[in-house]
Amino acid sequence: MVDDIHTKSDSVFRIAAVVTSYFPNSHADVLVGKFIQGFPTDAGLLPPRSTVVSLYIEQHHARDIGRQVAHRFGIRLHESIRAALTLGGDDLAVDAVLLIGEHGDYPITSLGQEMLPRRHFFEQIAAVIAAADRPIPVYNDKHLAYRWDDARWMVETATSLQVPLWAGSAVPMAWRCPHEEHPDGAGLDEAMAVGFHMVERYGFHALEVLQSQVERRRGGETGVRAVQCLSGEAVWAAGREQRWSMTLAQRALAAIEGSPDELDPDRIIDPHVFIIEYVDGLQGAVLMLGEGFVHKFSYVERCGTNVTAWEYHLDSGLTHAAFGYLGRNIEDFFLSGTPPTPLDRTLLTTGVLEAAMISRGQGGERVETPHLANLRYRTTGVPLCPTAPRPCGASLSPWPNLDPGATPAAVPIPTTRDGTTTAEQRRVGPGRPEGRR
Repeated sequence: MVDDIHTKSDSVFRIAAVVTSYFPNSHADVLVGKFIQGFPTDAGLLPPRSTVVSLYIEQHHARDIGRQVAHRFGIRLHESIRAALTLGGDDLAVDAVLLIGEHGDYPITSLGQEMLPRRHFFEQIAAVIAAADRPIPVYNDKHLAYRWDDARWMVETATSLQVPLWAGSAVPMAWRCPHEEHPDGAGLDEAMAVGFHMVERYGFHALEVLQSQVERRRGGETGVRAVQCLSGEAVWAAGREQRWSMTLAQRALAAIEGSPDELDPDRIIDPHVFIIEYVDGLQGAVLMLGEGFVHKFSYVERCGTNVTAWEYHLDSGLTHAAFGYLGRNIEDFFLSGTPPTPLDRTLLTTGVLEAAMISRGQGGERVETPHLANLRYRTTGVPLCPTAPRPCGASLSPWPNLDPGATPAAVPIPTTRDGTTTAEQRRVGPGRPEGRR
């Protein structure tokens, strides 16, 4: 079955999946699986218009199922990123790349950032694309990198190579209750997102919720002047000082089904708040309520005296259908080359998240962000999103899952290149980056 992929018609749109780790319910599982078996949505199971032809897994988890998936669906399992993109040959042989640098055994920086190799993966992908001189779309799951400099490099490199690049969170494409969004071009005075769980990994999701709404305000996005992250008791002290609005937070909490009636600091373990100063004067905040107090995201905004709040709902059972919507939007992007939401959104949230982690590492000091102050953009595109307040239809259908070790596993295709090249092979054409030495 693997050999058949090499001989398929040129009309097949071929995808290489490059992932850190592949185990049940990992991002690789809930996203790559949609490109293989279909995209569950409320309107039905949407069949893929593309084919995953190759897979690279950097780390094999103790409960790995990636090799089983490769065996079951005839996907070439390669031991290098370059081979996954060339299908073991000399030239680029795929039409798009799904980059999932989430999960895995990676070190943590002194600031508490997971050192996930998103730039490292993208750098190798970009080098193969540059050598082929054939730009193909790349989707990077979640934020671009844990460091701003790496994120900026990725965007600048994609631009120089004319590579369509998109990134972001699945949460803004999830179910909302009620189904609301900030009116495009309307004024906005204050906004907040409420999140939970891990401060960096889930803080990014909350930032994307916030940014996906505030970027629609009058004048579009104007950039961020400064960021501050407060933790523990300092969160509530800042609330009492009205540096962030406890009244808005209470409204955001009330929007979450099954949430506690009151914002009770004594019941919240390890809280954090990101205070975000936008260039145009908008006051933004992300309130992270630790673990166990709430289990969903919400958003609240104030326009004059009018306050509106809504909940983001992700639970759809075994289908993880929020990734069905994200996956279908990624496939649309792959086929069209046009992202359904601005890449600048995720570039900005990546920078804000890094600034928040720096602030936290400095004991809650305010961090100025001149590199984000000129990041201006307007919202673009209309992504496919559910319109019902809760999942229905195929979003709740049964979903086939593999048990680790229960089915045959693919044998990785050994690499044959040893890195030895001739002077002619090392030549770099005009406009092609040599890469790091």
